[in-house]
This record gives sequence, C-alpha cells and structure tokens, in this order.
Amino acid sequence: MSATAAISRGQIEQVVRSILQQQFSGNGQAQAGYRPNLVVNISARHVHLTQEHVDILFGQGYQLSEMKRLYQATDFASNETVAVVGPRQRMIPNIRILGPCRKFSQVELSFTDAISLGIDVPVRMSGDIEGTPGCLLIGPKGSVELTKGVIRAERHVHMGDRDAEYYGVKAKDRMNLRIHGPCPTTLEGLLVRTHPDWKLEVHIDTDEGNASDLVHATKVELIKP
Repeated sequence: MSATAAISRGQIEQVVRSILQQQFSGNGQAQAGYRPNLVVNISARHVHLTQEHVDILFGQGYQLSEMKRLYQATDFASNETVAVVGPRQRMIPNIRILGPCRKFSQVELSFTDAISLGIDVPVRMSGDIEGTPGCLLIGPKGSVELTKGVIRAERHVHMGDRDAEYYGVKAKDRMNLRIHGPCPTTLEGLLVRTHPDWKLEVHIDTDEGNASDLVHATKVELIKP
C-alpha cells in the first residue's frame, strides 16, 4: 500500500483546512466571504453643542431639528447653524450643528478654515479638547464664548466589530487610505474607532478631500501598515 493511500480523507481535509486558515485568517482578510463596504466621506466644518449652549444660542428649551441623517445613523445634520468668530473678529457664518447634543461643545474646522479665522488649531481626536483654543459662537438668541474646543479632527475610520475583524485591527490602531483617481493619494495614520453599531466609514476634511480630488476617485482602499 502506498503512503498516499494510507492517508485518510479526514486527514487530508484537516490539512487543507489548516492551510486555508493560515492563508486567510492569519492576514486579517478572511471572514467567510464577508466583503466590507468602504465609504469615504468629507467631514466639512461643523459644531457639536451641549443642550446648555443650545439654550443660550437659540432660546431656553430649544431642540435641534433634523435636516438629514448622516451615514452613521446615530448622528444627524440639523437645520440650525451658528457663526464662529475667531481673533480680531474674523468670522465664518452658517456653520452646521450636528446632533444630538453632547456632553461638551466642540468646533471642527479644516486647516484652511482655521487660518481664515486666525486660530492655531491642533489635530485632535474628537472629544480630546483639553488645552485647545476657543472661539465665539453666535446664534439667533445669544452668544457663547468657548474657552476650548476648536480642533482639526484627525483623519479616522469608523468600524463595526465585523469590519475590525476583517482588517485585523482594533480601536486606536492606525491604517492608511489609498485613493485612486486623477490625483492618486495615500493618507497615512487614520485612527481606527470602533463601535458595534457603526458602519465602515472614513472621515477626512475638506482640505484632504479637495487635494485628493475625492469626488472623482475611481477606487478607495484601506491598508493595514
């Protein structure tokens, strides 16, 4: 009896499965045929507010009204806007407020916006506002002087658990985004943020979107360094 004939079918299947597991699971790219739907969106300038600040800017008890849901269904763009005023009375009017209200107020600008306002903004993860500059917010009923909270949000990717497993990453890891098209660009160091309810979505700001000509991109891909 040959050596080949001595190997059972069950043994062969076990060897093949082991090879496949090493080939696909080992590189973070296997999930029983799962293919993530990668969406890249430009996150334009916007404001997050506490209910206290909404009350001051729009009137006591005022509730933000939904204009449209964002790609992440937990958030919405409101009908309400405010003016943001920087040093020496430089101003950008009609900056959209995103809801729902948060426990802190925060203004997210591109570098170009910040330069226009005369504010030296740091690159921060959303919510990391200690030591950041402030600004003046003006609404139809009042104004709020923020002592901190103006940032340029660092590029990041939202992921659900399944997407994180697919790419082989976890919260606070870093990835690169490759944009193919007329202006091929690789944006490095995207912060991975995870939540069970999130859909796969990359956020870059208007400066990055314009520089890479994102609206004419032919393909986008996330790469684990």
